[in-house]
Amino acid sequence: MANLKFSKTALLSYPLPEAGKRLTIYDTEVPKLAMRVTSNGTRTFYVIKRSGAGMAWVKLGAFPEMTVEQARTEAAKILGEFASGANPAAARRAVRGEPTFAEAFQTFLAGKRKRDGTPLADSTKRDYEDVLRLYMGSIAGKKLSQIERSDVKAIQRKANTKSEAQADRAVAVVSAVFTFMADQEIFNGPNPASRVQKNLPASRDRFAQAFELPYLLEAIARSGQLDYFLLSLLTGARRSNVQAMAWRDLDLPGAVWRISKTKNGTPQNVALSPEAVMVLEARRERAGTSPFVFPGTGKTGHLVEPKKAWATILRTASLFRLLDALKLDDTAQAESEALLARGLAKAEKRYHAQAQAAGIDPADFAMTDLRIHDLRRTLGSWQAKTGASLAIIGKSLNHKTHQATAIYARLDLDPIRQSVNTATAAMLEAAGLKDGADVLPLAKARRKA
Repeated sequence: MANLKFSKTALLSYPLPEAGKRLTIYDTEVPKLAMRVTSNGTRTFYVIKRSGAGMAWVKLGAFPEMTVEQARTEAAKILGEFASGANPAAARRAVRGEPTFAEAFQTFLAGKRKRDGTPLADSTKRDYEDVLRLYMGSIAGKKLSQIERSDVKAIQRKANTKSEAQADRAVAVVSAVFTFMADQEIFNGPNPASRVQKNLPASRDRFAQAFELPYLLEAIARSGQLDYFLLSLLTGARRSNVQAMAWRDLDLPGAVWRISKTKNGTPQNVALSPEAVMVLEARRERAGTSPFVFPGTGKTGHLVEPKKAWATILRTASLFRLLDALKLDDTAQAESEALLARGLAKAEKRYHAQAQAAGIDPADFAMTDLRIHDLRRTLGSWQAKTGASLAIIGKSLNHKTHQATAIYARLDLDPIRQSVNTATAAMLEAAGLKDGADVLPLAKARRKA
């Protein structure tokens, strides 16, 4: 018998016993934790504890498949069972009965509640299941006590190759599952996702610029989901709320849309502009029996995020910008419309080739980095451009924190440019180099008719 502070290096380098003999080594950190080593190099963790008149040997697992930290965690669990009066068989059952991460994940999906007490949305569950399927295969079959911080870091590295946001979500999901299991008193071990450093958040401030709006709106006007995207832009509401918009929540004479529950758990009254009311009134006239403004054939009964339609809109808007750059005459513009009617891909192929032959890079005119959520940010940015306070913007977009609204204070350069231009002109005037400090208004880009 020997005593040793267990570590991977120390255990692998410890001399093997003579042929036909076995050696037992005890951990100095957890005294009842032992390793049985055979002459052929087999190493197995045990908890060795007096039970009645004899000694109980509770097998934990083989080393190095079971790490030292995992062995210590399970040993602590078994010793806790012994302390509560359990016999060795009960202690073994306690370890066997511990859920795997995949089992705990399903328990989490079924039992987790949001801040307002409601279950997780089906879309959220699907997102979490995708994260499990894509990145967590390495821990899905492991008992919770066998999962270490190194496992979570490996998941994060794997997901980082796809998306930093997905990597952070994967870490957050692992943490949420362990926290939930601890809250339910199903597992009381450490949370391996704690203190795993997340990626630095990328602050997104993309919105439709003034020169892009004519192209974007023209492309939206050609979409079968015209009303959905227009209302997303005109209300600044979250896309999930626009998708689930119900007629009973609309007061068109009063120009108000009542959202009973938003993402941050609070209700919201959305002020509808005259243009938004016009879109809704026209849609109401041709509405069927569905309670939803945007009916759908799926389980929800309403539209689910139209990603394909949005991708087509962005490609079409990008093509419109490119066509303007090519400076087509009236005949060529008519040809482009005819070709576009036969298929977007055909039009892209022809005019991308024509642009490259003219030394124009089509990528310089692409708008495909715009997201549906950027329509919401576009309304907020234009509120800022037209002088609305951050408090008003935050209220209209239902932001819960000032930090969520603060981005709009830095989106628009026009006030800064006007100030710089005015100061520069004043300096030149003082120096006798300029007669006045008038600043000309900025020109606006327009889409050709």
